[in-house]
Amino acid sequence: MNMFQIGIIGVVGALLAVQFKGGKAEYGIYMSAAVSILLFSCMIDRLGIFADAVEQMSRYISIDTGYIATMLKMIGVTYIAEFCSAICRDTGYQTIAVQVEIFGKLTILMLGMPVLLALLETIRVFLS
Repeated sequence: MNMFQIGIIGVVGALLAVQFKGGKAEYGIYMSAAVSILLFSCMIDRLGIFADAVEQMSRYISIDTGYIATMLKMIGVTYIAEFCSAICRDTGYQTIAVQVEIFGKLTILMLGMPVLLALLETIRVFLS
């Protein structure tokens, strides 16, 4: 699917969710979650293309595959945290949404620590 089609699905889904929200609020939330899951399934193809491109780049340049795996995990954590946070906000639970975002940020920080330590070690060796 191209970006135009995804945009149409998003706008139509949002309009339907608003329409359903007028009658029963939970139907709007269900519609929003269903459209989000549909859009995520469309993104999986793009993520596969991205992963293939990164793998191809790693053949040209000597990159530790652990760093690439860490980057892909960070992308996944970011998307899941944003997705869950947005649903919590839509349902009116801003406090839970903030907690999900903080947990996502801490998880990304934890995933990035080995990369930071490797960078610091490289700098230390370079300066010695």
